[in-house]
Amino acid sequence: MPTEYHTDKQLLMLITAALIISSLVTINLLLLKFSCNKTIKSTKVNEKPIVLKSEYIVKTLTPRLAPTGS
Repeated sequence: MPTEYHTDKQLLMLITAALIISSLVTINLLLLKFSCNKTIKSTKVNEKPIVLKSEYIVKTLTPRLAPTGS
């Protein structure tokens, strides 16, 4: 088997793999560019602070001591 045949075949395989990978990367970048959601960022900043208040009042329990009997 001639050596040039193997190198030509390997070179063809490398070129094919490089073309396939570069085309997949190109397609991926195009899909990323055109398929992303266009969101509108609001520039208005809400100046009012949000105050969170609890609706339930937590009562502290007085500690009960057990009767000692003495």
